[in-house]
Amino acid sequence: MKVTQVALCPTEASVANGRPSLTPELLAASGARYSRNNEGLEAILAKIDPENLDRSVDSIFRMIDYGHQSIADMAPVAMFIDGISIWLAYYVWTLCPMAGGQESSTRYIKLSIDGLIPPDALGIPADQHAEWYERMENCFAAYQDALNIWEDIAAKHPDVARIPRSLLSDPSDKASKQVARMKRNYGFDRARYFLPVAAATNMMLVMSARNWVQLCQYLFSHILPEARRLGDNIRAELQLATSRLLNHATEKPSFMQGLRWEFEQLQQHSIGFQPPMLRSDAVEFEHPPTPKLDVMLPDNISEDELATALKFHDNRYAWVGQQLKRTAIRFQWEAVAFAEIRDLNRHRTGTKTCVLLPVGFYGALDQLQEGGNNGDVASLRLRKLGKIGAAETAYALDLLRSGIPEYVYSTVLGTQYAFEHLTTADKYVYEAELRTGAGAHFRYAQHLHDMLTLWYAKFPQTRRLVLEGSAETE
Repeated sequence: MKVTQVALCPTEASVANGRPSLTPELLAASGARYSRNNEGLEAILAKIDPENLDRSVDSIFRMIDYGHQSIADMAPVAMFIDGISIWLAYYVWTLCPMAGGQESSTRYIKLSIDGLIPPDALGIPADQHAEWYERMENCFAAYQDALNIWEDIAAKHPDVARIPRSLLSDPSDKASKQVARMKRNYGFDRARYFLPVAAATNMMLVMSARNWVQLCQYLFSHILPEARRLGDNIRAELQLATSRLLNHATEKPSFMQGLRWEFEQLQQHSIGFQPPMLRSDAVEFEHPPTPKLDVMLPDNISEDELATALKFHDNRYAWVGQQLKRTAIRFQWEAVAFAEIRDLNRHRTGTKTCVLLPVGFYGALDQLQEGGNNGDVASLRLRKLGKIGAAETAYALDLLRSGIPEYVYSTVLGTQYAFEHLTTADKYVYEAELRTGAGAHFRYAQHLHDMLTLWYAKFPQTRRLVLEGSAETE
C-alpha cells in the first residue's frame, strides 16, 4: 500500500497573466478571511511572505482559533492510492461520494494473482493463510478459464461483442487494434465476476481537506486493519499539505461503536440465513435481481406533470424541471453482483445502501444466450466455474456467521448483495440514461432497464422522454 499526495502547480498561462498561486492552506486561509474582513483579495495576498508561505497562513487567518470545518472545505488535496484491495476501494467510495477520482478498471485491465493483497495485511490469521491463498488461487484460475471461454466466443462470433461491421471489414492497423480491444473487453466484462475482492487496485481522489479528515475518522475507527493502515498513510500525506487542519483526523469513539454495532447486527442477521442459491446442492446459484421502486410525489404535483419536467430534455446533461427534482425516489434490487455495486455506488447523489450479506453468485451465464450460437460446451464449462464462485461466496457467509469481519476478503466480484439508492427522480433519470445503451456495461444496462420498466408502469407519459439507451459507444 502506498499513498502519495500530489501538489498542484500553476499553469504557464496563469503565470504569464500574473495570477497568484497558493498552497492549500493559504487558499483556505484567504477564503476564510472574507468572513472577517472585506478588504479584497489583493490586500489579503499582500500579507503573504513569499519566503515563508507556511507562516503566512497564520498572518492571514489563525485557523487554530476558529471552528475550521468549513475552512477545511476550501483546501483541495489530491492523492493517489496504490495497492489497496478492491473491497477497500469500494468502501472509500461509499464514504466519499462527492470526490472526483478514478480507479483501475476490471473491465479494461487483466488482473493476476501476483496482485493479491497479502493475507497478513488483511488481518487474516496466520493459521488460515494457506487455506485462504488456495481459495484465491482457485478463484483466479476460474477467472482465467472464464476469460478464455469468452474470448473464444468473441473470436468465433464477433457480433456478440457488438463490434461494428465497418470495423471488422477495415484492414487498417488502427481498426484491427480497436477490434482486438473490443473483443478483449467483452471477455473482461464477463470473466471478472470470479475475481477476488482481495485483489489489489489503485485509485486517486481529489477532494477537500475536510473530506480527507472525515475519511480518516472512519478508517481509523474501522474493524479491519487494512482500513486503519490506509488511514495512517493518508494522514501522513495530509501532513504535507494541510498540517493545521488535521486535529480531527483521529479515530472517533462514536464511529468505532457504530461500525462495530453494524457488524454485530449483520452477523446476527446471517445466523440461520441460508439462501437456497448458496447451498452445496443448489442447481442455480444466481439470486434473481428482483427490482423494486418507490416514488413519493410532492403534494401539489400530479403524475401527469412529471412528463413536463422532461419537455426540453434532449441529453442526459440537459434541463430537467423542478417536478422531477422535488420527487423522492427509492430504487433497489434484491441481488446485485458486487462488480456492479462498485459502480452503482459511485453515483454522487443521495444515500446508497449495500447490505453485505451474500445472497448468491452471478457468473454471466445469461450472456450465453446472446445470439443463440455459443453452444452447450461453453455453458457446461461456465456452470462448473460458477460453482466455484458460489462455493467461495457460501464460505464467506459461513465466516460472517462466525463473527469474522475479514469474511469480505473471501468474496468475489460475482458475490450478490441487496442494494438500494435513495435520491430524487431527476438524478434517477440521469443514472438510467447513463447506464443504458451501447456504451454501458451489459449488466448495468439490464438492471436499469428492469427498473425503468417499473418507472414506466407508474408514469407512462415519460416513456419516450427518458433517453434510455443513449449512453455513448465505448
